[in-house]
Amino acid sequence: MTFARVNGVVLHFEDRGEKAMPTLVFANSLGTDFRIWDAVLSLLGNRFRFIRYDKRGHGLSEATPAPYTLDDHVSDLESLLEHLGVTSCAVVGLSVGGMISQGLAARRPDLVKAMILMDTAHRIGTAEMWNQRIEGVVRNGIASLADGIMLRWFTPAYRTPENPDFVGYTAMLTRTTVDGYAGTCAALRDADLTESTKALKLPVLAMVGDQDGSTPPELVRSTADLIRGAEFRIIPDAGHLPCIEQPQAVVNLMSNFLKQVRFS
Repeated sequence: MTFARVNGVVLHFEDRGEKAMPTLVFANSLGTDFRIWDAVLSLLGNRFRFIRYDKRGHGLSEATPAPYTLDDHVSDLESLLEHLGVTSCAVVGLSVGGMISQGLAARRPDLVKAMILMDTAHRIGTAEMWNQRIEGVVRNGIASLADGIMLRWFTPAYRTPENPDFVGYTAMLTRTTVDGYAGTCAALRDADLTESTKALKLPVLAMVGDQDGSTPPELVRSTADLIRGAEFRIIPDAGHLPCIEQPQAVVNLMSNFLKQVRFS
């Protein structure tokens, strides 16, 4: 386990692979930690330097008091990459991790050379929705919302008590800190990246599970449409977390896209 204090918060991260290799940076969804990328990294092999981390309030990273802003999360990742000496990378972001990726790309076009957006958008949900989510978590805990969240995260075929992985990912969600979850809900509530994402000029691949109940395909398509030249792909038989349900399909799309990227 590796930790660093950056931007005033202790983050848990992994930095794997040769530093001379092209760098891929992974940013996670709400209520998960960096283990959601295990299968994807295994399938990608040793062609890249991989950096993945638990955003504040998630996994083993420090949970500072809520609320958070998207700028907090962007600054955390920017500071971590500076700490690790990264000067060029492609960022892979899922859900709120995709919003963090968009924010970092807008702030640091010198650093982010390409972006893979997975089940995310330039704006997600409404203020009313996020306020209800925050109130529910603070009042009754994350477990009270878990069944509804799992409906959006996974397909019916995956979402069964007989599937040990499903049980494990449910535990990952419910063990997220209240500050981390509610704080990041506030960041999502207040973030609208429409204009900054529209101005991006870099290679972008956007993908989404065909059964995503959190950021449906048409929402993800609308974000891809903002960015000139962005590719858009739908992954069959996947919900909000295709990296878990369909890692090979994710890696096939990533590998084809990354062949076009110039990291220097």
